[in-house]
Amino acid sequence: MFSFKEVQYKDILNIGNLTIKKHKVTSLVGQSGSGKTTLLRLLNKLISCDGGEIFYNNQSLGTIDPVGLRREVVMLPQAPAIFSGSIKDNLLIGLKFSEKPPVSDHQLYEVLKLVKLNKELDQDAEKLSGGEKQRVALGRVILMKPEVLLLDEPSSALDEETEDMIIEALVNYTKENNKTLIMVTHSKKIAKQFSDEIIEIKEGMVVHEEEV
Repeated sequence: MFSFKEVQYKDILNIGNLTIKKHKVTSLVGQSGSGKTTLLRLLNKLISCDGGEIFYNNQSLGTIDPVGLRREVVMLPQAPAIFSGSIKDNLLIGLKFSEKPPVSDHQLYEVLKLVKLNKELDQDAEKLSGGEKQRVALGRVILMKPEVLLLDEPSSALDEETEDMIIEALVNYTKENNKTLIMVTHSKKIAKQFSDEIIEIKEGMVVHEEEV
């Protein structure tokens, strides 16, 4: 799905050859500042490499329209935006941005169930806790039905028990719908438990790749 050929980005990343496979759950692990989030941002052209080339489905990212790419390869940052308004407004706004039709309240409640958030759609999203906001943002991304989900520490604001439940639900969703999940995680336990592949990055370089 993604392949890197001698990719460089500033003094942050220097990756010779790397392949991230389709329809797999891939975890990027490593210390803070190692370049994990930068790698994630390269995958949907939030930033572009200074040297080398990245391919998506055998097509150079340099030749792909970034807006179209970001509708197919959607990134959820570590501190996702929550907009003023209700939970429903926040869930639907991703569909609006990507020019997809809105969905029914029933489908919205199904997504809330998936992300383990027992709330009413008309509740004020800005009054939610950090972990609840993270789950609303996750639901927003899932509703967009991207081919690739890029998640930067998707469970950083959650307690350990909720983290396990959310990641498990995400992984199941990915596999049941033939999607691809690439996530940065601080937790080696999460990476081992839920990934098909683990890529370890140290000082901007891939130092270890492992099939789980």
